Amino acid sequence: MLAVARVLRGRSLDTALDPARTHPDRALVFELVHGSLRHYLSLSETLRPRLRRPVKDVEVEAGLLVGAYQLLHTRVKPYAAVSGCVDGVRKLGKSSASGLVNAVLRSLVRSPPGASVSPAGAGDHPAWLIERIEKDWGEKAEQIMSANIGRAPMALRINVRKVSTTEYAALLNAAKMDSRPGAFGETLVLARPTPRRSLPRFADGFVSIQDESAQIAAHLVAPQTAERILDACAAPGGKAFHLAEQAPSCQLTAVDSDETRLAFARTEAERLGHQVRFLQGDATKRDWWDGVPFDRILVDAPCSGTGTLRRRPDIKLHRTTADVRTHATQQGTMLDAVWPTLRPGGTLIYCTCSILAEENDDVVAAFLDRTSTAKALAIDAAWGLPTSHGRQTLPAPGKGDGFYFARLVKAHA
Repeated sequence: MLAVARVLRGRSLDTALDPARTHPDRALVFELVHGSLRHYLSLSETLRPRLRRPVKDVEVEAGLLVGAYQLLHTRVKPYAAVSGCVDGVRKLGKSSASGLVNAVLRSLVRSPPGASVSPAGAGDHPAWLIERIEKDWGEKAEQIMSANIGRAPMALRINVRKVSTTEYAALLNAAKMDSRPGAFGETLVLARPTPRRSLPRFADGFVSIQDESAQIAAHLVAPQTAERILDACAAPGGKAFHLAEQAPSCQLTAVDSDETRLAFARTEAERLGHQVRFLQGDATKRDWWDGVPFDRILVDAPCSGTGTLRRRPDIKLHRTTADVRTHATQQGTMLDAVWPTLRPGGTLIYCTCSILAEENDDVVAAFLDRTSTAKALAIDAAWGLPTSHGRQTLPAPGKGDGFYFARLVKAHA
C-alpha cells in the first residue's frame, strides 16, 4: 500500500518497492503493487462514482486501489481484502479515513462494476498512449494493450562461461523450479517467478535475470575475439555482460552517465567474473573517448519504456507525450555523438525498449538522412516484425518485452 502511494507521488516503481524486497510476504506485496498499478486507470474509474468527492490523500487513495484490485482481480476473500486495507490505512496513520475505505470497498463487494468504462480505463492505458499505439500498430493495438496488463515471464540468461544451460536446468530441477528452453541457447524461462537470490548458485555468477527480447541485443552485436566493443548506455550492465559471455576476449568498454548504476554494474561484473572497462560518461558527448575507434557499438538508448509496461506499470502514470519527444531528441543526439567512434566498416546496433515509432524508426530515419556514411541493413530473423529500418518485438503472453532494433553499418572512407 505504501509502495503504491510512493508511485502516486511520483516515485519510480523500482525505488518504491526497495523496502519491500526483504518483506516476509514479498511475493504478495509485489503482486498487489504491480496489479494495482497495471489496472490503475480502470480501478480509479470504478471507484470514482462511489466517492462523494475526490480523495486527496495519496495513502487513502492507495488503500482504495489495493483493495479494489484484490476484490476485482484476485481470489482473495472479500472480507480479508476489505479488513486488510482498512487495517493498512490505519497503520499509515489515516485512521480517520478507515470508515471511508471500509464503506467504499464493501460497496464493491455488494455491487461489482459493470463493463461501461472509458476506452482508457478498459485498456488501462492513458488516452495519449492508446492513440500512439493505435497509430503505430493498427489492428495489433488491442493485443498489445491486452498483453501490457498481463504478467511478464521471468527469463534467465545462463553464464555459459561458468556452466552449461543443460547443467543449470538440472540445478533448477533439483531446486524444484520448473523451467523451459528460451529463445537462445543460453536462455531458460521459469514457470514461476522467484527472487533472484533464490536461484541456484546465483552468488557464484551462474545466472542473471534478463528478458528474452533484451537478450537479442548481444546476438545482433555479435562480438568477436579481440574486437573493441562499446556499450554506450551500459548500466546496470545486463547487455554488456551478455556481450562478455559471448566473446570473453573482446575489449569491452561500458559507458554510462550514472555513477550509482555503474557501481552496481561493477559489483555484478565481479559476481559474474567478467572483465569490463567501465567509464562514467555522457553518450551524447565524446569527452570520455580515447580516440581509438570501436569495431562494434551497442546503443541501448534511454526511452519511454513503453515496451516494458508489464514490469513497469508506473510508466503509464508518469510518462507524457512531451517525454517521448525529449527522448527522441536525446536519442538522435546520442547517435550523432557515438557514430564518429565507430571504425569504417563497423556495425552499430541501436535499440530501445519502446514500441513507439517516434523513438525507433523515426529516429533512425532522421539519422540516416543526415549521415552520409550510415546505412541500415535489414535484420532477417524469426523473432519480431520488420519495420522500415529495423525490427520490433511486441509484448505477448509468455513472450519477451517490446524492443526495437536497427543495424547500422559505417561506409569506408
